[in-house]
Amino acid sequence: MATLTDVWKVVPAPRHDDVKGQLQQDEIPLAVLEPDLDTDLNYAANLVVLTDRRLLAKSAGNWQSWALADGLVLAVCERGGVGLLDLTNTEARLAHWRFTAAQSAPAHRLVQCWQESRSNEVNPAETSAAVCPSCGGELDPATGSCPACLSATAPRSLATLLRLVKFAKLRMKLIIVGFLLTVASTAAGLVPPYLMMPLLDDVLIPKQNGQAVEYSQVFWYLGGLLAAALMAWVLDWRRSYVLARMAEQVSADLRGRTYAHLQKLSVEFFGDKRTGDLMSRVSTDTDRICNFLSSQLVNFGSDILMIIMTAIVLFTIDPLLALATLVPFPFIAWVVYVARKRLFRGYRLAGVAWADMHSVLADTIPGIRVVKAFAQEDREVERFDTSNNRVVSINDRVNRVWSLFTPTVTLLTTAGLLVVWAYASYRVFDHVITVGVLTAFLAYVSRFYARMESMMYIFSSTQRAAASAQRIFEILDRVPSVPDPVKPQPLIKPKGDIALRGVRFKYGTREVLHGIDLSIKSGEMIGLVGPSGAGKSTLINLICRFYDVAAGSIMVDGKDIRSFCVNDYRQHIGIVLQEPFLFYGTIADNIAYGKPGATREEIVAAARAARAHEFILRLPDGYDSLVGERGQTLSGGERQRISIARALLIDPRILILDEATSSVDTETEREIQAALETLIQGRTTIAIAHRLSTLRRANRLVVLEHGEVAEIGSHEELLKKNGTYARLHQAQIDMVQGHFV
Repeated sequence: MATLTDVWKVVPAPRHDDVKGQLQQDEIPLAVLEPDLDTDLNYAANLVVLTDRRLLAKSAGNWQSWALADGLVLAVCERGGVGLLDLTNTEARLAHWRFTAAQSAPAHRLVQCWQESRSNEVNPAETSAAVCPSCGGELDPATGSCPACLSATAPRSLATLLRLVKFAKLRMKLIIVGFLLTVASTAAGLVPPYLMMPLLDDVLIPKQNGQAVEYSQVFWYLGGLLAAALMAWVLDWRRSYVLARMAEQVSADLRGRTYAHLQKLSVEFFGDKRTGDLMSRVSTDTDRICNFLSSQLVNFGSDILMIIMTAIVLFTIDPLLALATLVPFPFIAWVVYVARKRLFRGYRLAGVAWADMHSVLADTIPGIRVVKAFAQEDREVERFDTSNNRVVSINDRVNRVWSLFTPTVTLLTTAGLLVVWAYASYRVFDHVITVGVLTAFLAYVSRFYARMESMMYIFSSTQRAAASAQRIFEILDRVPSVPDPVKPQPLIKPKGDIALRGVRFKYGTREVLHGIDLSIKSGEMIGLVGPSGAGKSTLINLICRFYDVAAGSIMVDGKDIRSFCVNDYRQHIGIVLQEPFLFYGTIADNIAYGKPGATREEIVAAARAARAHEFILRLPDGYDSLVGERGQTLSGGERQRISIARALLIDPRILILDEATSSVDTETEREIQAALETLIQGRTTIAIAHRLSTLRRANRLVVLEHGEVAEIGSHEELLKKNGTYARLHQAQIDMVQGHFV
């Protein structure tokens, strides 16, 4: 039992009086975080306290509180040495706090305690000593993961699996039918041993002792045994099919929900994630859950029912003898308790190792040309072997535990069967039970122990499925860092006026934009110029709302873009990137990607305007020609013109050109420039280009340097200023002249 002194250990001593003044009677603090940054990433002294009733927070001297209601989500994420603790509900972000790496451990401990308290599993004294995923403890040399952190999550494996219930609710009809079939098939399976008692005691043994018995009675009992077996077979077949179908549908729901949530997450989430890891979670982990639901869980349910119903029959036949069958139970429970934690940790590590191996495949297969160009095949094979061997090493640890676990359970059940044999034989000798009762009892006991052993096999699958479910819920629990507003403003036909007011942005603790002020009129073309690292791409990302500004605002038609629904806003933005991305499919499908319902006439018109129609017709199947993965079957210029056609088709009011001609030759650049001239007509255009010649149609050039606006003006005006732009222009002239020397 935790004492009051133990409970208050979670609160730093200097904060005791401050926290006590906010607590209600008998309210207990469970975890504390001291966020040491404000919203502008300046150092500050804030406080967040989780109690058994509320979440309390003190910022800028003011206290706020939120009751622990359903729908609240508390999540933590870290990037670039800065962490973010987010409190949200189903509609909006309620509050957030930022902290440095020094507060990482308390932040994760707070979230872990939050999750445990929501499951009614929290112990305040134990929670204060919990270890977070970034505890800084010694890492496992084979996996690079923290054993203490993975161990700390093991007790919540059941709670993780229970979260799958909300997906199963959608398939409740199949679940009910499957449950009824399971009860019926289990009951049918209990009939044969019960018929063995009268067959032995009333027919076979009397006949052996010379009594007159009609042989036809044997056929009646055998007919009953056959009918029961056939009934059990039919019911079991139907049950397996119904529950397997349910599991497939639940798995599909989970897979679809995970993928849909990935699409909703902000670009920031994908910045530090590996493609192979995310693919592994959506495919492999959901497949393991499906296998668990369709096979192991079905068998587990059948085993539980068989054990319960068999126990009832055993106690009906002979209560004292039935009690003898329970002798191995305490020992089996102890073995399960010891193995459970190790298996969950092992499967969690195995999931990480599998994801790493998938990541190697996701890196090397799309980049096979680079691998071969630099003759690094052997290196990549070695890298894959390293990941593969790590999988083998981790699975070997799990197999060592499992290989000892299953024979131990078998040994204990065999010992229990011997106890039953000994006690039952004594009762036969004492004339308490008959041989028929003994035979039926042993048949039931054998089934009882067999189902118990079978039930133990699901133990491994449960831990594996729990580890997979946890990896999936790590995605589903993430909240977009670019959220939709609670009450979005309508955005139907924007004019395209853009205004940036005091825009600041930070990557971690490094500020890259320092108060940008800029106004862009509707239909105007702005060229962004500056050296690498000046903040051009960051500014574009903020205008597209891939990220939100750290300070200041970006206005479109006089309204903050954060007041619009993200999807509604981006539908009015067309983007042409330096490296255009094409999907595997036809040319027509790629052009119509932003407008799936476009007609063939609209697609051809967009391709003509993008100067792509002629080369498309030269392809074997024209617009129905298949494009290889990422458009590798086309040249860079052809891919770029298709991306321009894709932007043209959606008719955007705001157009973003990010180095659209930097990676093509001069002749191709002319073709793309001609296509761009059509594209920019009547649209607000923001173009980034290192080749200053590509910005000759811009109304104004905005020169960025060190995250600030250094100069604004036309080409001629900026040359006269003899500043940053003039220096960049002269550098390009010198480079071109040197190229032809």
